[in-house]
Amino acid sequence: MGIRVNSVQGRVCVVTGGARGLGRAIAAALGAAGGRLALCDVLADELEQTARDLRAAGCEVFTAPCDVSDSASVDAFFASVEQALGPVEVLVNNAALVPGAPEDEARRSRHYAYLTTPEPRASLGFTSAMEDAEWLKYWGVNVHGVFFCTRAALRQMEPRRFGRIVNIASIAGISALSAHSPHYSATKGAVIAFTRAVGAEVAGANIFVNAIAPGGVATPMFDQYIAGLDAEARGRLFQMIPAGRLGTMDEYAGLVLYLAGDGHYLAGQVISPNGGMV
Repeated sequence: MGIRVNSVQGRVCVVTGGARGLGRAIAAALGAAGGRLALCDVLADELEQTARDLRAAGCEVFTAPCDVSDSASVDAFFASVEQALGPVEVLVNNAALVPGAPEDEARRSRHYAYLTTPEPRASLGFTSAMEDAEWLKYWGVNVHGVFFCTRAALRQMEPRRFGRIVNIASIAGISALSAHSPHYSATKGAVIAFTRAVGAEVAGANIFVNAIAPGGVATPMFDQYIAGLDAEARGRLFQMIPAGRLGTMDEYAGLVLYLAGDGHYLAGQVISPNGGMV
């Protein structure tokens, strides 16, 4: 018995946060394999530019703005996808808040220096300084958004007894390497626990739910952070990665494409491509 090479061919594939970065790369991989794309994001202009680029490459693309932290917005988006393309068969929960503000980058750099240079041990003071609003904002997008989108997708998948859901978690959810961002780490840990629970719940309906927990991803945002570091700080960063480099967006997108297809027996699993960091 052979394995379907293009196992997303003709399937309706939703990618949240599809306007740029890893979401755009995932959408491109699914589209190149014949998936019928439905992309959403809060970045309306960038979303439409991505759609134009993917259509120029021969992909079928439907787009609509959607705030995944708002259940009504999510339900409206999934209803519009079903009307435009048909029932959702693949969902990639990629939309997330990622620490990238100047204060986030300052904490990250301080933490990396703490990990890689000899200095007295002490509390870094990250959690005690965090405000309620910052904590709750991350949970709204990174956890509630994954739940709202998964629920909406399952309502279309369960009656048809088929589906593939890939949640983009993070190495932050399985290690202490992102102690600089406790709010982000907590939300990605929740995504991992949710993946395992739902994966066991729906596998009997031929709906396979899995998660990817990436290490460093060479997105434009992370590349910009690295470019702003001096040589010593860059050295500290790459010293933490046994492979000596970040993972490329195409490498992660290829794994999503595999999990979105038929040729595996994975349900409720967490795969962490991270260059040997964990």
